[in-house]
Amino acid sequence: MNKGIQRFYTRIWGSYELINSILTLGMDARWRKKAAASAVKSSREPGLFLDICSGTGQTAIDLSRRLPYPNRIIAADFSPQMLTQAAAKIHEKGIATISFTLADALLLPFADNSFDAITISFATRNLDAKQGHLLQAFREFHRVLKPGGCFFNLETSQPRLKIIRWFFHLYVKLTVKPIGWLISGSESSYAYLSSSIRSFYPAPELESILYEAGFKTVAYQRFLFGAAAVHQACK
Repeated sequence: MNKGIQRFYTRIWGSYELINSILTLGMDARWRKKAAASAVKSSREPGLFLDICSGTGQTAIDLSRRLPYPNRIIAADFSPQMLTQAAAKIHEKGIATISFTLADALLLPFADNSFDAITISFATRNLDAKQGHLLQAFREFHRVLKPGGCFFNLETSQPRLKIIRWFFHLYVKLTVKPIGWLISGSESSYAYLSSSIRSFYPAPELESILYEAGFKTVAYQRFLFGAAAVHQACK
């Protein structure tokens, strides 16, 4: 994983979740819940779930709340600080089905065909920080999925209409860096975040990369006029 991205999360781990909620006007939580519900619906029971780049563990929590059986969920992240925060939050909520693993998304410490479903929320842009890394990560996710299992990718995207895309980019430019800096104290971290949101792939291009990684079927749903999207890619 890119060391610069790792330093980014080391600096802002304590305020990351709060800032996401402010910048999306709370809609990030709704989108996470929809992605988690889709992952649960697609999986076999009982199953094993991987929430990769889990951060503060919110998607893992959303998964646990929707599983009708005591499925096991592994929350994996490359930031010890993020995992510590996630573990404290999950312990406070009394959730016993989530375990934690320090892991690099580019080289997962799991055997082939291990998981029934994989989720990732608002971290895929970080995997694209260096050329070739996004495809490498998607191939890793494909490797550790069981045949028939699906990967659910929730990420910012690009609105199709130029005028909406222009306003979206303006909003990101005017809010992400100043608000992130004000709350977290890290100007460079949120300058990077602002830039990565405006330059990330539109949904159809990300779909093509998922196919290139080996997934058999890919579909996606857009949110907020295409400012975000969830892709479902099945093995």
